[in-house]
Amino acid sequence: MKKIHIITLLTSILIFLVSLSFAQDFEHPNVILIITDDQGYGDLGYTGNPHVQTPVIDSFANESTRFNNFYVSPVCAPTRSSLMTGRYSLRTGVRDTYNGGAIMATHEITIAEMLKQANYRTGAFGKWHLGDNYPCRPNDQGFDETLIHLAGGMGQVGDVTNYYKRDSSYFDPVLWYNGKQKVYKGYCSDIFTQQAINFIEKNQRSGGTPFFCYLAFNAPHTPLQVPEAYYNLYKDIDPSQGFDDKRQPFVEMSEKDKEDARKVYGMVSNIDDNLGKLFAKLDELKITDNTLIIFMTDNGPQQVRYVAGLRGKKSDVYCGGVKVPFFLKYPARFEGNRDIDIPAAHYDILPTLAQICHVEMPMDRSIDGKSLLPLLEGDDIIWENRTMFFYWTRKYPELYNNIAMQSGPYKLVGHADHNSPITDFELFKLDDDPYEQMNILGDNKGVAEALKSEFDRVYAELITSENIKNPPRIVVGDRHENPSILNRNDAGGSRGIWAQEEIYGKWRVTINEGYYNIKFKFVNPVEVDGDMYLEAGSMVKKQKNKNEATDMIVMKNIYFSQQDCDFKPFYQINGKNIFPFYVELDKVN
Repeated sequence: MKKIHIITLLTSILIFLVSLSFAQDFEHPNVILIITDDQGYGDLGYTGNPHVQTPVIDSFANESTRFNNFYVSPVCAPTRSSLMTGRYSLRTGVRDTYNGGAIMATHEITIAEMLKQANYRTGAFGKWHLGDNYPCRPNDQGFDETLIHLAGGMGQVGDVTNYYKRDSSYFDPVLWYNGKQKVYKGYCSDIFTQQAINFIEKNQRSGGTPFFCYLAFNAPHTPLQVPEAYYNLYKDIDPSQGFDDKRQPFVEMSEKDKEDARKVYGMVSNIDDNLGKLFAKLDELKITDNTLIIFMTDNGPQQVRYVAGLRGKKSDVYCGGVKVPFFLKYPARFEGNRDIDIPAAHYDILPTLAQICHVEMPMDRSIDGKSLLPLLEGDDIIWENRTMFFYWTRKYPELYNNIAMQSGPYKLVGHADHNSPITDFELFKLDDDPYEQMNILGDNKGVAEALKSEFDRVYAELITSENIKNPPRIVVGDRHENPSILNRNDAGGSRGIWAQEEIYGKWRVTINEGYYNIKFKFVNPVEVDGDMYLEAGSMVKKQKNKNEATDMIVMKNIYFSQQDCDFKPFYQINGKNIFPFYVELDKVN
C-alpha cells in the first residue's frame, strides 16, 4: 500500500509539473512575425490571383484568423517602425525611407525589448531599415541574434557591401551578422529563412525558452532578382489576363510591368517554399501548437500588377498602397479559419502581443495601437470612433498632399495644397465602395469637414513629436560599433539624395572624443588636384589630392572633441562639390 501511495504521489507531482509547464508556455507562447517587402494584397493565390503559386501561405491563411481590413503605412520604413513600437512612425523619428529619415530613435521600445520582460530569446533576420549604425541597429534594439542587410533594399545605395554587385546582389551577399560583415552563399530569402530556422533549433536545444523570431524578407522588393527555377514557373504567363472583371487592375500593364510581375511572382513562390520549410521545422520540433505566427506585408506593390481591384500601389494612401493581407495563427488558443472585418493596423501588433504574451506595454509614451485580443477571442465589439491617419511624401509630411484620414467606413483623401478648400478632397465610404471609385464628398461635406478637423489635430501633434524636432543621431567611435560606416540611405541634406555625385549631403552624428582614421569612398574616381573637405561642427579640415584619380581618399589621425554635429564631407574640384558614397570612421585611440 505504501508503494502505491508513493507512486500516486509521484504521479500527481508529475502531472502538476507538466500542467504548470503547459500553463507557463500558454502564458508565453513563441512568436514568429513574418513580413514581406512590397508584396501587395493581390500577390497571393488566397486573395484571388490566378497566376501566383502560394500553396503554403494559402493553406496558412485558411487555418488562421484573417483580418480582412488590415492597414499599414504606404512605404516600408514607416510601416516597420509602427509595427515594432505600436506608434505612428513620426513619433519614432521615422519620416522617410531615406533622406536620413529612416532612423528610429534608440529610446523607442520595440517588441523584442518588450518581450525581454518574460525572458524571450529574440532574433531578427532579413530587412531592418530602421537605422544601420549604433545605437539604432536591431542588435541595439532588443534582438539577441541578427542577420540583416543594410538600408532599404539589397544592392541599393545604402547597402555598401552589395551595391557594386549590381544585378547579382541577392545572390551570395555580404550580410551583417550581429553587427559584423559576413559572406553567405545562396539566394537571400533562402539564407534568411535558414538562419531563422537555425535560431529556433538552437533555442529549443538550449532549453526551449520562449522565442520571438522576426523574419523580414527583403523580397519581392527591387532589384527584382529571382532564381532561374522560380522565374521559369512564370516566364510564359501573361500577368495582365485571367482576372474577374471586378478585380482586375485599373491600370494597363506595359510589357515591362508584365516582366516585372513574372519576376515578383517567382520571388513570392520562393518565399512560399521557404515558409513551408519553416512550418515543417516547427512540426518536427513539436512546437507548432504553442507558436503564434503572423504573416503580413509592409505596403502595396511597387509595380503595376493585380491588386484585387484596389486603387493605387506602394506610396499611395489609397487602399492599394496601405491595405495588406494579415493572417494570425495560434492553435493552442484561437480557433482558426475565421474572418474579422473590423479595421486593424500595424501599430496594433505590439499591444496585441503584450496582452497575449503577458508582458507590460510601455507606459511612459503614447501607444497608438489597440490590442486585437478581444477580436481574436470572438468578442463582438465595434471601434466606431477609431481613426487611422495615412500619409506619404518625401522628407516630411506635406500638408494635405497624399494624406488620408479614416474613421469607421469613411475615408477622406487629400491630394491638395495646404490652403485648399474641402471640395478639393475626396471622400469614400469603404463598406459601399471598397475600390475607392465614388467620391461622395459633395453630399457629405459635414463628414468630410469633421475628418479634416481630426486630420489637422493629428498632423499638428505628430509633426511636433520630439523625435521629429530632434532627429536621432548616429553615434561614432563607440565600443559597440567601431569602425562606423555612414551610408547614403541615412544621409540628409538635399531632398532625394541617392547616388548623385554633385549633391549636398551630411550625417547627424554624435562623435566620441578621440583620434580617427577616415576613409571617403566615392561612386566614381575623383579627379586629381582637388581638395577633400571635412566639416564637423566648427572644425574644418582640408587635404589636397595630389597623386592620382581615385575613388578612396584617406585622412589619418583626425582629432574630434566630444560633440553633436552635422558631419559634412565633400570633394571640391573645378567648381564642383562631390559628396562621398560612404564614409568609414575608425577610432584609433
